[in-house]
Amino acid sequence: MNAPLPDVPEVRVVGLPQLTTGFDLVERLDLAMHLKVHGPLEPMTGERLAELAEAISLRGRGGAGFPFGKKMRAVAKASIRRGVRPVVVINGSEGEPACRKDTVLLNRAPHLILDGALLAAEALGARTLVVAVTRNSTEVSVRAALAERGLSDRRGQQLRARVVRTPERMVSGEASSVIRAANGGPAMPPGRRERAAETGVGGSPTLLSNAETYAQLAVAARIGPRRYGHTGLPNEPGTVLLTVSGAVARPMVIEVPTGVPLRYILQLAGAPPLPQGVLTGGYHGNWIDAVASHNAVISRESLATVGGALGAGAILPIGPETCPLGESLRIANWLAAETAGQCGPCKLGLPAAAGGLSDVLNGGGPAALEALREVTQAVKGRGACKHPDGSARFLMSTLSAFTDDLAAHVLDGGCGRETLGVLPLPASGYQDLEESIPSGEKLAVDWTLCQGHGLCADIVPELIRLGPDGYPAVADASVPMHLRGRAQRAVRRCPALALRIEQPAAEQRPALPAVTRRALGSAPHRSRPTTNPPGHPIRVARFFTWILWS
Repeated sequence: MNAPLPDVPEVRVVGLPQLTTGFDLVERLDLAMHLKVHGPLEPMTGERLAELAEAISLRGRGGAGFPFGKKMRAVAKASIRRGVRPVVVINGSEGEPACRKDTVLLNRAPHLILDGALLAAEALGARTLVVAVTRNSTEVSVRAALAERGLSDRRGQQLRARVVRTPERMVSGEASSVIRAANGGPAMPPGRRERAAETGVGGSPTLLSNAETYAQLAVAARIGPRRYGHTGLPNEPGTVLLTVSGAVARPMVIEVPTGVPLRYILQLAGAPPLPQGVLTGGYHGNWIDAVASHNAVISRESLATVGGALGAGAILPIGPETCPLGESLRIANWLAAETAGQCGPCKLGLPAAAGGLSDVLNGGGPAALEALREVTQAVKGRGACKHPDGSARFLMSTLSAFTDDLAAHVLDGGCGRETLGVLPLPASGYQDLEESIPSGEKLAVDWTLCQGHGLCADIVPELIRLGPDGYPAVADASVPMHLRGRAQRAVRRCPALALRIEQPAAEQRPALPAVTRRALGSAPHRSRPTTNPPGHPIRVARFFTWILWS
């Protein structure tokens, strides 16, 4: 089986680099090196920036492909109409196991992304910047980059910038999930769909786009639309970042101009000469066969013509030695487990679809195949987010792309090949708590006050679980930086005033990497008091608790 992809795999480039300029010089471009490599960036008005995005046909690089200029104009219009300042959000959440392009950019060239986002923020008059990330290494890099620019979330600054950590899950990168997380809630889609351009972070119009999209905007703002258009196809100019994995000798992130043949990219990564199939666009994408992969070029239009999808830029070939339906079943089971559990089509439909594919593989015959088609069609267009639609698209593409194998399983009981597991999946679920950046603080419970209300476990379940007796069991671990806000909220909302945050002595505080110390800064974090002041009588706490709950 293939091991999970590292946070930052090998990076290659075809032609002249744009997004990856300077990667051959240093491992990470700090602000000084970034300015040496890319040079300064002049501010632009909102109209000029929107015109630039339209001139280079800039579309979102997170999967949906919405025109950036159109999105920017919608945010500006809503902001003017409502008389409120908008918010700019960098969506660096990358919860799909087959995608690493945004993680590579945020880890190695964070200032290029910040350039584009700050350009948009200044053009729109925004006073808030939010960066959403999923991985520990990415959070460290982004915090360091913000610190290098003197940006923080402190009051009084012209622009307040903060980092939001989302779980490493498929649904966490969805736009509404990111906005909900930025608003202090769980990183899950809400029950209703709202346009971020109208109502986003804090209820304000929000410009939310993918990390690579902002980096592309920064490149175009420096070199201009004419020079930018000299690279790639006339109707889709510039370069794209791809994550190539699966049955390849060298998993990599590669920057390529649009128009480069897909077969060349596969050859560069060491894919089989005649792949049995190539999954394009990631686990919400489409399969194409060997003939289509030989004829297609890297572009949104070309891949769509042969039945593929550019999507989030993931390219995954599989060789002839593995069962393609078995490989797809592994992904279908993972997609079913990634449901947020909030709506029936996702919570019930996706496990049923994965079970249907399993029945087909295990000799269920034509009846099992027909049942699979029915349940897959039933989940489309009925979820709270696009996860059911993307998962259904993947399953339907599987049935269409591997008709010979499907016939062998339905009519003959199998294709005779094992499932080798060449498509990457997480090794052990979601990121462990110990891998997060520690704050040095710990949650503690005063058992003389605790009454087992359980609100704390609802607010921060990563750190507090309810035991069999209904009382909280607190993790004996440092509160991670990305959970600090929720931990403080749990302390404030404890009805019995029994929960507190303990500050360790200086000599007991964990040593952080230098880059983390620079990212976090040396100033103490100021927040509302989380412990009772000295001499505060416990009877006062008991009195107010009695008033609230009697």
